[in-house]
Amino acid sequence: MRIAAAFYLVSAMALFACKEKKKVMSAESTTTIAAPVAEKKDTALTIHGDTRIDSYYWMKDRNDPKVLAYLNAENAYLDTLMAPAAQLRKKLYEEMRGRIMETDASVPYLKDGYYYYTRYVEGKEYPIYCRKKGSLEAKEEITLNVNEMAAGHDYYQVGGMAVSPDGQWLAFGVDTVSRRQYTIRIKNLQTGEILPDAIVNTTGGAAWASDNKTFFYTGKDPVTLRADRIGRHIVGTEAAKDKEIFHEKDETYNTVAYRSKSGQFIFIASESTLSSEYRILDASKPMNDAKIFYPRQHDMLYDVDHQDQHFYIRTNYEAKNFRLMECPLDKTNIKDWKEVIPHRADVLLEGQELFKEHMVLSERKNGLTQLRVINTHTHQEHYLHFDEPAYVASVSINPEFDTKTLRYVYTSMTTPNSTYDYDMEAKTNELKKRQEVLGGYDPKNYVTERVYATARDGVKVPISIVYKKGFEKDGKRPLLLYGYGSYGYSIDPGFSSNRLSLLDRGFAYAIAHIRGGEEMGRQWYEDGKLFKKKNTFTDFIDCAEYLIAQKYTDSTHLYAMGGSAGGLLMGAVVNMRPKLWNGVIAAVPFVDVVTTMLDESIPLTTGEFDEWGNPKNKDYYEYMKSYSPYDNVVAQEYPNMLVLTGLHDSQVQYWEPAKWVAKLRELKTDKHLLLFKTDMEAGHGGASGRFKPLEDVALQYAFLLGLEGK
Repeated sequence: MRIAAAFYLVSAMALFACKEKKKVMSAESTTTIAAPVAEKKDTALTIHGDTRIDSYYWMKDRNDPKVLAYLNAENAYLDTLMAPAAQLRKKLYEEMRGRIMETDASVPYLKDGYYYYTRYVEGKEYPIYCRKKGSLEAKEEITLNVNEMAAGHDYYQVGGMAVSPDGQWLAFGVDTVSRRQYTIRIKNLQTGEILPDAIVNTTGGAAWASDNKTFFYTGKDPVTLRADRIGRHIVGTEAAKDKEIFHEKDETYNTVAYRSKSGQFIFIASESTLSSEYRILDASKPMNDAKIFYPRQHDMLYDVDHQDQHFYIRTNYEAKNFRLMECPLDKTNIKDWKEVIPHRADVLLEGQELFKEHMVLSERKNGLTQLRVINTHTHQEHYLHFDEPAYVASVSINPEFDTKTLRYVYTSMTTPNSTYDYDMEAKTNELKKRQEVLGGYDPKNYVTERVYATARDGVKVPISIVYKKGFEKDGKRPLLLYGYGSYGYSIDPGFSSNRLSLLDRGFAYAIAHIRGGEEMGRQWYEDGKLFKKKNTFTDFIDCAEYLIAQKYTDSTHLYAMGGSAGGLLMGAVVNMRPKLWNGVIAAVPFVDVVTTMLDESIPLTTGEFDEWGNPKNKDYYEYMKSYSPYDNVVAQEYPNMLVLTGLHDSQVQYWEPAKWVAKLRELKTDKHLLLFKTDMEAGHGGASGRFKPLEDVALQYAFLLGLEGK
């Protein structure tokens, strides 16, 4: 791949005409370089009697030499313009890496008689997965050393690790391309042998049956990458002979198989944005057919867990913010469901963790997470107490069923990730590990706030903020505002040691908890999707204007960032209010909304009609077209921009940001920076490993600091 990249880098500069010229300052000389200008080949896209002309539609072929040449030309342009910041990028990288405890290990957890943990060694990119039998004093067994496995690969990701109940077999998925298409392999943990069994094109996960030789896995459609089938594999047999036990034919659904924490059941879930359906199978009888728990209904979501003689069902059935119900093992019809935790208008029930005698509910109130402990025998309950204005508390790995100890994780924008063991009876906490930040980090030197901006329709939108003490609210300080606002995914105010490199240089960092997420409940999500999607964009703009009004910053020092659907947010707000921002970073941005949602061969499209709408419906088409960033680029000034993508991205195809940048170069009337980087070896999540991703963070921070003249 590096050879091909080098070839196209040389040829690329000759393929593109000169347009905007930038002066590049270096210690030795001043040079000029032309920004790449992509060839225009008009393609007419017509539906509902409306024709859009897409001049860069040709970029969809990742094997076309001209496409690769363009991407490499953009990479070369970025490298040249960012050359004066080379020392800063190196310093930032070393600074961020220097905060990491390179030789480190996770807190061990007990499962089926083994203590499992992950450790890292100095200088190595990848984890080493380990276990000890019966005691932490026992001899270490290395289950997988990913550093050795990744040798010779530009990208390497292990996922979905699952050990058989008897501890003998490890099923694990490997992705070497970054398309999230995992090949499942099986390792004999007693002998160290990796079996020839290889199950290709899966999600990587496995759900073991009780016989210790059978597991269930999720296969993907080879074109759309939709998780659409459940296979059954027997250790030591050819994958080609696996039986497909379920095929999800509805293209708006994805499916997955997993084993209940109690170990008694295999659950097969089919889920879309607005509806779900479960099948259940006795884990001791893996050759039986799975039975439907309750048939799917439109606008009804539910999930299932097991404890003792009951199934527990978290559902939005007649409960927008979800409620918890239970039913006997042999009566799963909805008429047999009994309410355990009622619906509450001001509290979102996000999940439950079941133990033999307890359950722990994950709830969200006023945008903040809560942990509620209930003794299922005595029905006594209490909440864990957290006193920071903005924080995140979440249930961690709790595989043991018969225990009174809850493991949870706590963090805030000033408190590093902290793992606790909590005695649910004695109500006592034990800190097991807090992320160590090397270099003398002191949380007392930083301030976190929770404020509320009033949106244009009167809704209060939470904003979480962090900055270093001494930050003056004089309207002249740099601030980076982050946003997402889609899929009901909440962006919580957690800690980042990397972020200290901005805070220590005078930046404030803020998260706008805008509609489209679920921070303020299910309605918060519904008010930021489909025909209400524009609320997401206006909320973000209103948050920015609030921060300016409160003198945290001004438009000459205000920066915005978002990735994936958050990149759509960036594309929308720079079209709507281009002069509000001095700089914008858009990572793997979903910016060509209409064209992508019309192409059902692209991964994710069919499963997201309930999120964005189906543009084959004229009303959805017209609404989508009115905000789709690519379709709304016009001749106007745009802020300084850095756009990032990965050639192998399966979530947002590389051609979306490539086309967007090309169109921006064509139409923008300013001389601000427009930089575009394609990682030629990575996908949606960026580079693999612990340290390689820091190079991209250093680039992003150098971009921002350069605009501030730092």
